[in-house]
Amino acid sequence: MSDCGCEFEAKNQAERRVLIALLAINGVMFVVEFLLGWIGQSTGLIADSLDMLADALVYATSLYAVGRAASIKRTAARLSGWLQIALAGMVLLDVARRGVLGSEPLGDWMIAVAIVALVANVTCLWLIRKHRDGEVHMRAAWIFSANDVIANSGVILAGILVVATGSRWPDLVIGSVVALIVLRGGIRILREAQKEDECRTDDECSPAGDSPS
Repeated sequence: MSDCGCEFEAKNQAERRVLIALLAINGVMFVVEFLLGWIGQSTGLIADSLDMLADALVYATSLYAVGRAASIKRTAARLSGWLQIALAGMVLLDVARRGVLGSEPLGDWMIAVAIVALVANVTCLWLIRKHRDGEVHMRAAWIFSANDVIANSGVILAGILVVATGSRWPDLVIGSVVALIVLRGGIRILREAQKEDECRTDDECSPAGDSPS
């Protein structure tokens, strides 16, 4: 029975179920948060929505990598990292645009939407918790889910500050911070993938789960 591949298949099925759930949650929340962020003129919410989109793309590439060779999983992780970096750049450009042209973010709106997003991301974090020490494509998913919780908390804080001060700057600052968190996550997973490559080259750290199904 040890050679039938049953353990790998069970593991792959568990990863697929989790990733499909994460993909669905983040896909829906991206649409909702982006639209409401645009209506509410909130850079923080738009940044957070693009973070959701980046995560959805991460989960999609990770889903593709499940059960495949270790090299494909590392390629999927790299793609995820570069997508995160690209979307972070887009958010920073939006922050600069709104900083120059002006904006009137709705603080109450930001708080309400960010709380819903926080609940969604805590759910994602709970779903993927068992896979956080797995292969590189699953570690990428864990890293980005954890970053989302931090980002949502920041948007809630920005909303509170906007309400309290009447200023748009807390929204712009948090939008920038969220973008930098996304950027940091992208860089981190690229380093994880590079480390995996070095391990393969040196014939070190070879998790059993790296075998293709």
